[in-house]
Amino acid sequence: MPSDEPLTQVTRLLELLVSDVPIAQLAEAPAPEPAKDLALRIGALRVTHRRRESAQAALLDTARELASESSPSIVLEAIVRRARTLLGTDLAYLTLYDPEAGDTFMRVTDGSVSADFQSLRLSLGDGLGGLVASTHKPYWTADYSSDQRFSHTSAIDHGVGDEGIIAICGTPLIVESTFVGVLFAANRTPRPFSHTEIGLLGNLAALAAIAIVQTRALSDAERALAALSEAHDIVRQQAVGVERAAAAHDRFASVVLGGGGVSDVTQALVDLLGGWAVLFDGAGERRSVAGAAPEAAGPDPLLAHPVVDRARHDVGRLVEDDGIHAIGVIAAHEQLGTLVVGAPDALEDADQRTVERAAVVTALVLLFERQADDARQSERNRVLADLLTARGSHDDRTGYLRSASVEPRGPWCLLVARGGDPTQQRALALTVSTVLGDGALVGTHADAIVAIVRGEDPDALARSLAERVTRGPRITVGGCGPVADVDDLPGSLEEGSRTVRALVALGRAGTGAATTELGFAGLIVGADPDVHDYVRSVLGPVLEYDDERGSDLAGTLVAYFAAGSSPRHAAGSLHVHVNTVSQRLGRIAALLGEDWQHPDRALEIQLALRMRRLLEAP
Repeated sequence: MPSDEPLTQVTRLLELLVSDVPIAQLAEAPAPEPAKDLALRIGALRVTHRRRESAQAALLDTARELASESSPSIVLEAIVRRARTLLGTDLAYLTLYDPEAGDTFMRVTDGSVSADFQSLRLSLGDGLGGLVASTHKPYWTADYSSDQRFSHTSAIDHGVGDEGIIAICGTPLIVESTFVGVLFAANRTPRPFSHTEIGLLGNLAALAAIAIVQTRALSDAERALAALSEAHDIVRQQAVGVERAAAAHDRFASVVLGGGGVSDVTQALVDLLGGWAVLFDGAGERRSVAGAAPEAAGPDPLLAHPVVDRARHDVGRLVEDDGIHAIGVIAAHEQLGTLVVGAPDALEDADQRTVERAAVVTALVLLFERQADDARQSERNRVLADLLTARGSHDDRTGYLRSASVEPRGPWCLLVARGGDPTQQRALALTVSTVLGDGALVGTHADAIVAIVRGEDPDALARSLAERVTRGPRITVGGCGPVADVDDLPGSLEEGSRTVRALVALGRAGTGAATTELGFAGLIVGADPDVHDYVRSVLGPVLEYDDERGSDLAGTLVAYFAAGSSPRHAAGSLHVHVNTVSQRLGRIAALLGEDWQHPDRALEIQLALRMRRLLEAP
């Protein structure tokens, strides 16, 4: 006989479902998969309905609170306060109809600061409120002062201007064709009111009108309950949007609180809406991509899309074109980037708010990242300044290198880069730091970008850096070194700066080179030439040898070149044996390198000898 165990499992599953156990417990119960799937769907649907009922209960509680009050003043204050809270506006206010005067007067305000505004009276047909009162229809505007649909009066415009109001939404308070007053929500910045918000204010106005009439006549209780039932239906229709907004808020909040970056925010947005999303930074580069976004082969096709340009001009607003949505990522009045979204279906109001919320969260994350980058860069600049100005002891400066994650033992090369205008130095410093990678100390010092890099070939490093910085303005890089001791770093700064000036003067802006590669050309075309430094750079080892031993290898070089590079003729002018000259030339080769007689090197050496003689002349 077939086992009746599946039937027992299904019966147990139904008992758990009736007992309203958590969904997790339903999932763990042993049962046939079809039955379990159905039970889980029923459980999830029950949770959804419970959440919707919770949202409806909040509005129901509001209505009950209003209905339970017998004081008209308390009822009116509660209405206005709830309107401001539910719509999230800067202020809310309510005017009541005065049958004797035939106008409406300001009764209650919440968030108002202007005494003139709080004492306004609006004739029927005047201003937005007067138009609502005369037509018994809601009206709204994102910019009242420039909206010519309304009859502007000096008194109303003065009161609105004194309060600083720009956007207004007003809806009539009507009970059984009896006009009671007007409920307003207003903002001090431009704000387009959505149909959902207008409907929400209308629902609250309906409740408010009922509550007002109820306080005047308790016999209208049945009418108030009927209006409340209608409000329930509207709230039930809005439940899906509320749930989506709550889910988006929770998801984005968890990303930020968990230390996530902009890529996590972009991915969360795609998880919520489907489709794809791309975040462009302020320079038009893709910062993060989620979903199957269009590929960026060559010129980015998304950047050329009209919706991106519209997003740059419609600051803070979500715009749409051909199924693609875009919104500027704004922080501190600066557009940090653009968020572009391709959703699989048309975005409903709740989904659009989700994209807008994602843009706000992205702006916050980018702002946090910038502040962290600025703090790190400020510390690098301080360490760099200490090293280049020889601040602190030798051990202190070695510790500075170690703290900046730079190998504390040489050799190092110093790179000085200039390019762009002063407003671009921060971005260029970050770009140079990214190009050089870990192990390099990059900062700004003396209006230049300076990098300390471990290595022995300053020319190769300078050329490579100039070639690899392709984002933003081109930079000109002067390299010097290598130096093996932190005490030698300060002297290298001016040498690198002089090399940059020489490159620009030679028409080689946007390239890189080491001081040694420019030779005498760097001296004659650079601003503020340092002849002593040039002589030391060419003849340094020979001059140091002569100083330490009392010899005159430099004099031998002078005689050698004066004799047409003939050791025999040089020996005659020096009154020494030719073998002595040969030995001295061998020592010079050991000090200057075997290529010292190459035409280019020989020219530099002869020029340095001539400069030295001129410096020593009385």
